[in-house]
Amino acid sequence: MLSVLLAAGWGMPDAGLAYDIAAVPDPGTLTGSVKFTGVPPRLDPIPVKKNQDVCGQSVANEALVLDPNRGVRGSVILVEGVRRGKKAEGELILDNARCFFVPHVSAVMVGAPAKIRNSDPVQHNAHGFLGARPIFNLPLSFKGRVVDVTSRLKQPGVVKVLCDVHTHMFAWIVAHDSPYFAVTDEKGNFRIDGIPPGKYTITMWHEGFLPKGSDKDGRPIYDESRVTREVTVPRGGSVSVDFELK
Repeated sequence: MLSVLLAAGWGMPDAGLAYDIAAVPDPGTLTGSVKFTGVPPRLDPIPVKKNQDVCGQSVANEALVLDPNRGVRGSVILVEGVRRGKKAEGELILDNARCFFVPHVSAVMVGAPAKIRNSDPVQHNAHGFLGARPIFNLPLSFKGRVVDVTSRLKQPGVVKVLCDVHTHMFAWIVAHDSPYFAVTDEKGNFRIDGIPPGKYTITMWHEGFLPKGSDKDGRPIYDESRVTREVTVPRGGSVSVDFELK
């Protein structure tokens, strides 16, 4: 079996825990949504200070993106405490495109393939922080350059990615200890398949939208949101859980 180290908490490693790939008899499914209630805040555009001929004068603030029914895009849903189950699939690609990190919010299992690419005709870099600790700082010096960050995402937690060249740019990568996660779509919906039946804590993470100042380069900083729910995933069935932000 293939195992990867996981953590006992957000960014707190515990070498005694591991995730094993194994068949899941009669797996269950978790579905649901994240909705915004109350009065949506006004998030001002972020000014662009460099390469305005390519990036424009300002860019939209992606911290809180709602659809017409107030579904919240870019919330991360995590099934906590799964020790055995399906194999992680796919590869995370964080792109630098039109002077944005795309997608703004993404998630990956620790140890699964993860790369950052530059699709712009200008220089970028990718500077990743797990909390206050830098875990990578990689040049993306020309269009088409790709850097591999798989080995840099060694433990679960929320990684903030900055471009030091363009101080309006930032994104999030949530590294999880299993492949049981999802990022909400444009309507605020999510689906996670192949879950071993049982009782779990489900965590919803969102980068936040209530302002708490700016970083040294002028990027807005918000209070992150984490909400948990307890659910029981039925054998061969489906369960739904909904979250609210306000």
